[in-house]
Amino acid sequence: MSFWEYVAGRHTQLLIDTYQHASAVFQCMVLATLIGVLIGVLTYRSEWVGNLATTATATILTIPSLAMIGLLIPIVGLGVAPTVVALTLYGLLPIVRNAVVGLRGVDPTLVDAAKGIGMSRAARLFKVELPLAWPPILTGIRVATQMLMGIAAIAAFASGPGLGNEIFRGIASLGSANALNQVLAGTLGIVVLALLFDAVYVLIGRLTIPRGIRA
Repeated sequence: MSFWEYVAGRHTQLLIDTYQHASAVFQCMVLATLIGVLIGVLTYRSEWVGNLATTATATILTIPSLAMIGLLIPIVGLGVAPTVVALTLYGLLPIVRNAVVGLRGVDPTLVDAAKGIGMSRAARLFKVELPLAWPPILTGIRVATQMLMGIAAIAAFASGPGLGNEIFRGIASLGSANALNQVLAGTLGIVVLALLFDAVYVLIGRLTIPRGIRA
């Protein structure tokens, strides 16, 4: 059976796996973004605390994905839960690092001017600092998403959702007629999803970053 015949014969299951993969990465990226930006906001004012936050999230990223999911299984069980926890943790480093760098890079004179016209600290953060730090934060989100697309395939090890199931089934049945087709279908699906997500981020950047800041 050729690759395209395999895809045509299993297109329904492949579409389900693709949707689950994209949904898992999207939801975990939302969580990682909220947590990562919050950590950046809480730590960027202090040099050593910001460095500690970056180092801590970098340490998480050094844990092999199979080991991470294996350690989570006894705690949260199989299925979606270890997938969500692992992907969210892995997505933190680029977002935290870029949030800290972006917020520290805001021109202090602009913050002082906002303070001078009576803006509260919260208003300065949400109306001045975060909007100016948004370009590097968005870059961190893009990098994290590309990482999680590949890491999410390992979720199949813990009965998680996504295209990793195709890859694992193919590897488990090496030598059979469709083993290579399964691995190839899962891999190409992940690559296509990664490109589509990145295209969306490019569009978001064009819509949310003023020309002056982009320049």
